[in-house]
Amino acid sequence: MPQSAQILLIDDEKESCLALSTLLRQIGYTVTATHSGEEALDLLQNQNFDLIISDLFLPGVSGIDILKKVKESSPRTCFILITGNASAETAVEAMKEGAFDYVTKPFNFEKLKLQVAKALEKSKLLAENQYLRQQLHGRYRFDNIIGNSLPMQKVFTRMEKVAATDSTILILGASGTGKELVAKAIHYNSHRRDKPFVAINCGAIPADLLESELFGHVKGAFTSAIADKPGKFEMANGGTIFLDEIGNMPLQLQMKLLRVLQEYEFERVGSSHKIRLNIRLISATNADLTTAIKNGHFREDLYYRLNVIPISLPPLSERRGDIPLLARHFLEKICHEMNRTLMPLSKEALQALESYSWPGNVREMENVIERTVTLADGKIIERDDLPFNIAEGGKNQPSSTVPLPEEGTDMPATIANIERQMIRQAMENANGVKARAAELLGINRTTLVEKIKRLDL
Repeated sequence: MPQSAQILLIDDEKESCLALSTLLRQIGYTVTATHSGEEALDLLQNQNFDLIISDLFLPGVSGIDILKKVKESSPRTCFILITGNASAETAVEAMKEGAFDYVTKPFNFEKLKLQVAKALEKSKLLAENQYLRQQLHGRYRFDNIIGNSLPMQKVFTRMEKVAATDSTILILGASGTGKELVAKAIHYNSHRRDKPFVAINCGAIPADLLESELFGHVKGAFTSAIADKPGKFEMANGGTIFLDEIGNMPLQLQMKLLRVLQEYEFERVGSSHKIRLNIRLISATNADLTTAIKNGHFREDLYYRLNVIPISLPPLSERRGDIPLLARHFLEKICHEMNRTLMPLSKEALQALESYSWPGNVREMENVIERTVTLADGKIIERDDLPFNIAEGGKNQPSSTVPLPEEGTDMPATIANIERQMIRQAMENANGVKARAAELLGINRTTLVEKIKRLDL
């Protein structure tokens, strides 16, 4: 514990106060001493302290009164009460109000030094936790998700509407579009922000282990279960659980998840003890769950439980107007992490980024920028510094011809998807002006409005 810790000492017995403040200063702490509760409250309005040591019985404002006010205004500040032997029981009761510990008179100075050190260590941990929470809240503000394009503005609007609720959310989008980032932003802007955010990728864990990972197990539930283990749902209690790649969950486990969502309770594997749940569920997938339902790979009743509030994340190819913003953001971030001067993009390099199809979406762009900054020799990123397939522009982009799989395809759905993409791109290029977008598409405005309604855009 740094010796610069700030301690407030409150004791109406002046000799006792002097002796204790002298001891603490000799150790190296900064001590402010006062003899009344009223004066202490005045000091607390203008100064923060890491630790307060206060007599329990003070004339006027008591030590308990000060404790209650401190816990309201500065929860991280630790509090040690001073009491006589006869009132030790009262001091223990005061600890239920939030006191860290109590000391009795006459002081055992060696014991007191240890108590002070422990209290200050706790104060430091509380301060660090508060700082980390603030960092998380800042990192996952909505405005930290980059995008000015029309599709992303729709995403932000929906996120802001649902953050304050406990509604179940299904995030849809291709790999690399930022599904977990959106889930975290919703959590850290909700009333559950100070509770856990627990994520699990349902596609990254073998099917036979996934149930135990989600719901935990008790000792002896199976051969390798050598001790009780809580699952992700239990760890997330009070907060948010994020089930990524929910489309990869085995059917048998889908049934158990459905039951959990209906009853908001579950049992660990191998146990019959019910555990009550208070969580928000956010799930995500890059799969077409409606097709999975038709093929018998996903339960329709679970789909409707998950899909209360859908949020669709557009691929980067449908938000090309955001490419310069994203590139600048990643350049600033990566140059800062590498302690390098910001390396701007040349006009030709930016044009190459804007021309590329980005099949890996935002995640691919971040990786490309990191690789380019690492390997580039100059102060400016030129076109030739980019990976060959991107530097070559549109040469390696996929053909506009739609391939026909050997097993056939759902032509109406494919056509609807192509229409959806073209309309989104036209609306973005037209800055949301329907008349201009209709002109770009070669249709009249009424037809465009009808298509937007039919395609749920």
